[in-house]
Amino acid sequence: MTRVRRNVAVAGVALSDCGRVPDATPYALHAQAARRALADAGLDRSLVDGFASAGLGTLAPVEVAEYLGLRPTWVDSTSVGGSTWEVMAAHAADAIAAGHARAVLLVYGSTARSDIKSGRRTGELSFGQHGPLQFEAPYGHTLIAKYAMAARRHMIEYGTTIEQLAEVAVQARANAALNPEAMFRAPVTVDEVLAGPLIADPFTKLHCCVRSDGGAAVLLAAEDVVRDCRTTPVWVLGTGEHVSHTAMSEWPDFTVSPAAVSGRLAFERAGVRPAEIELAEIYDAFTYMTLVTLEDLGFCAKGEGGAFVEKGRLLVRGGELPVNTDGGGLSAQHPGMRGLFLLVEAVRQLRGEAGARQVRRADGQLPALAVASGTGGWFCSSGTVVLGR
Repeated sequence: MTRVRRNVAVAGVALSDCGRVPDATPYALHAQAARRALADAGLDRSLVDGFASAGLGTLAPVEVAEYLGLRPTWVDSTSVGGSTWEVMAAHAADAIAAGHARAVLLVYGSTARSDIKSGRRTGELSFGQHGPLQFEAPYGHTLIAKYAMAARRHMIEYGTTIEQLAEVAVQARANAALNPEAMFRAPVTVDEVLAGPLIADPFTKLHCCVRSDGGAAVLLAAEDVVRDCRTTPVWVLGTGEHVSHTAMSEWPDFTVSPAAVSGRLAFERAGVRPAEIELAEIYDAFTYMTLVTLEDLGFCAKGEGGAFVEKGRLLVRGGELPVNTDGGGLSAQHPGMRGLFLLVEAVRQLRGEAGARQVRRADGQLPALAVASGTGGWFCSSGTVVLGR
């Protein structure tokens, strides 16, 4: 017996309250984002037969599904860091296409900022001292240090400058200025980025993401379900995923991220070229992530990322390739595993719902193609999703 594979679209997206949300629990943020995404789609939760979540609960996603009143027959708890949500979206799209689910809800929520402010947790300098990490943690291999080492390697190999990395932060903040939901909207200059306190050489404070509270939800659905939605469907055209390393000693090249593989797969499966993409939502816990991911997705050649990010190319207003149109993790919000926020923003842009930060073609029309690419760990994993209107 043969099965007809169904097309899959994003039917609804939403954010919970984000930024500084001291009175909420992570469960409440999950629920708020989920309700808003279902309302966005105009669908009842009874239609949701698939659920994906990670990062909360002893039996994730069982606990969160229970809290939301869901009893799914398809679940995913993949946890590969910040790219989790692009990887989950790929798995969900495959499941829906194969007929294993009709509507899959992806949800995330975190009170990372409030937990630290209240003393309920401390900042994670490293991810533990067990397994492969036990051989690196004693030498100061914090999460930020790992990214900083990779950035320094790129600077040595290709002549990338600290000013070019700072440009990523400057342009992210300029995009955030157009987003009323962004945590930080005041403009910054390259000199201000460079003058900040040093966190891990070569990163100063503004090279690093903000820490916030917040949640997000994305509802994926089969084409027959999408017909009943109140929103314009945004179709999942192609996906790719790849894992690279845990130990830095096992990373063959600090200047190549796993997006080099996940991006190639996603574009091949979507049948489009990077040059056709009109906006990109890229995981940016640090400025170097944006630069190297742009290279690895094929928007410029390896080693040319520094030059590419200059001259306002990433800006919503006048940029050749608007990147992180909401301000990204560097300025908008970053509650932990931010990959789901990339998908929300990409969908809003393709549906023309981004307000003052809306990307438009030269003729005033809405963009038709976008890419969301998440990175997990310290370039340990990558998930890339190509979306089309």
